[in-house]
Amino acid sequence: MAHQINMDPCKCPMPSQEPQVRNHNFDEVALGYTAEMAVSEAKRCLNCKNKPCQTGCPVGIDIPAFIGKVAEEDFEGAYQVLSASSALPAVCGRVCPQENQCEGKCVRGIKGESVGIGRLERFVADWHREHVTDTPVKPQPNGYKVAIIGAGPSGLTAAGDLAKLGYAVTIYEALHLAGGVLVYGIPEFRLPKAIVQQEIDGLKALGVDIETNMVIGKVLTIDELMGEYGFEAVYIASGAGLPRFMGIPGESLKGVYSANEYLTRINLMKAYQPGSKTPIMHSHKVAVVGGGNVAMDAARCAKRLGAEEVYIVYRRGMEELPARKEEVEHAQEEGIIFKTLTNPVEVLGDEDGRVRGMACIEMELGEPDASGRRRPVEKPDSRFELEVDTMIMSIGTSPNPLIRSTTPGLETNRHGCIVTNGDDGLTSREGVYAGGDAVTGAATVILAMGAGKQAAAAIHAYIQNK
Repeated sequence: MAHQINMDPCKCPMPSQEPQVRNHNFDEVALGYTAEMAVSEAKRCLNCKNKPCQTGCPVGIDIPAFIGKVAEEDFEGAYQVLSASSALPAVCGRVCPQENQCEGKCVRGIKGESVGIGRLERFVADWHREHVTDTPVKPQPNGYKVAIIGAGPSGLTAAGDLAKLGYAVTIYEALHLAGGVLVYGIPEFRLPKAIVQQEIDGLKALGVDIETNMVIGKVLTIDELMGEYGFEAVYIASGAGLPRFMGIPGESLKGVYSANEYLTRINLMKAYQPGSKTPIMHSHKVAVVGGGNVAMDAARCAKRLGAEEVYIVYRRGMEELPARKEEVEHAQEEGIIFKTLTNPVEVLGDEDGRVRGMACIEMELGEPDASGRRRPVEKPDSRFELEVDTMIMSIGTSPNPLIRSTTPGLETNRHGCIVTNGDDGLTSREGVYAGGDAVTGAATVILAMGAGKQAAAAIHAYIQNK
């Protein structure tokens, strides 16, 4: 049914908490569209025949079809279109970098703002969660077993796709709660944990078995899973949880965290709640080193835990920040101070071995490097000290070496990432597939999900052909 196209050049603004209110609480920042807002925004879609937005989606959602359903006020129909391609629409609507994926390809973005595809995805998933209580029907078992290592976005996606095909799927998760980075990394104010739990409950209803506190490589090896446990294929989706440090003097002082540890204490172990038994520093002045989404999350958490001053220290300029534009804007609104073109060279300590500050040098941008970004170069005689009592390192992560060190014949590269054939995630071991951050190094939730979908299809083909 054709509808009147809404030619407003701007997308409908997202209602959200006031910055000076939200930077003191962990409630979700963005409040979500009303039904009227969603329908009005959906009518901005031109329903392009060649669907450029879909080419920007790593899991291939039929975006014009789901938006068309929203425009017709068929919200459940829209959810069915979304869930045919995405196992975690309520998550993706909140944390996907839509601006350089689907929305980056939107024709409306040429002369104005793109359609708010992510906001509409979130609206539809939330509507379904609030209005539909049917549990998924458990498929007929096909008699085959697949093991998945890691209950993060990649493992959960592969598990859902395989369970729908009738496989008996067991996910082995090292932590005490399923969800991976969705529960330990991304803060409550960006992604409420109840939403993640609901998505996981949906997988359990399909028959997926999730075994927590199972460190593969310690409790069981991949050889044992494929031997005495009888799994026909294994998918390694163990993420990249090993933090990197800079290797500068003073990094072992009290008050230096990796962003991973800091966020895990806050999110997974609930250090932000009153009466929590998880220790965390309630700091006065915090420096977060790095410029990605994880750095923004850590800085915004530190502010919410009561820090008076929180700095993002980044060696390139504002233009080069790798974090999502929305995350940077939210951080600025909440009072985070950006110290760009600045690089730490030493962590300074007091007589008790605690952080009292950091020595930095100013940088300027030189010629572009191999990645095309301009390389930061030190300014001579520009050393200065920044007074802080906590330093959070957010300069990237790599895969934990445990699986590669306990799996003979599994090929990895010099960064410790598992090597696959690239097309379907097959590793150097027959029947063993891998995807997500364990293969790419730290990347996005949606790319990990795309890898999970590819691997599930490849595992299905492999077992059927055997």
